[in-house]
Parts: sequence; structure tokens; C-alpha cells
Amino acid sequence: MKNRKALIIFLISIFVVLLDQFTKYLVSRYMELSQSIPIIKNVVYFTYIRNTGAGFGILKGWNTILIFISLIIIGILFFYFDRIIKEKQIYVPIALVLGGAVGNLINRIFLGYVIDFVDFRIWPAFNVADSCITIGALWLIICFWKK
Repeated sequence: MKNRKALIIFLISIFVVLLDQFTKYLVSRYMELSQSIPIIKNVVYFTYIRNTGAGFGILKGWNTILIFISLIIIGILFFYFDRIIKEKQIYVPIALVLGGAVGNLINRIFLGYVIDFVDFRIWPAFNVADSCITIGALWLIICFWKK
């Protein structure tokens, strides 16, 4: 039973990583840096951005520290994994955070930056990994608040 629970978390995480890396690959392969394509005009665009910082563009150029922070977050999730799998309601949000952290970590390590592309123009551009981390973190806050 324990292995089944772990498998659920890891499969969701792997799906997030693969989706994140695939979308970033498509953007980097078929778009020029800073190119912007309207998806819904005046609402959402795909804009190819290389982000050397964290969310909202903070900590620009601090790639090594951001790699270290990502590794700490991933390490904490693995350290508490036995406790996590006992709480069924947090499987999906934990998997989203884990998958998102790994997705961005891959870019930071191999490229030195994260590829962002979802652009609402009133908000800093982001990617699939950022979305999963944000949704997962908010979901966890709600779960723990209810408890």
C-alpha cells in the first residue's frame, strides 16, 4: 500500500516535469528570444523569456542560490515522505510542488536560467513548473488551514 501511494505521487510529479520540459522545449525551439505570440489578443501571450531569477523576476542572477534552495525543498519533501504518504489529501499538491521544483531545477542546472513563456502582460511571465508550484503550495495551505 505504501508503494502504491508513493507511485501516485511520483507519477504525477513525473508528468509535471515532462509537461514542463516539453513546453519549454517547444518555446525555445520554435520561438526567438523575446518573441511574443498572442494566444488571446490583449489577454494572454506566449513570450519567450529567459529568467535568471525566481518568481516575479526577484533574485536575478542568483542561479546558484536558487539551485541550492530548490535542492533543499526537494530534500525536505523526501525527508518527510513517510509522513506525506499518510495524508491522502496532500498527494496531488505535494506532487505538483515536487514536479514543478524539479522542472525548474533542470533548467537552472543545465541552462543557467528558467524558460518562462505564459504572459498575461499584467503579471510576470511564468511556465508550467511555476504554475504547479503555486497551485500545489496554495492547495497545501488550504489543506493545513482546514486541519
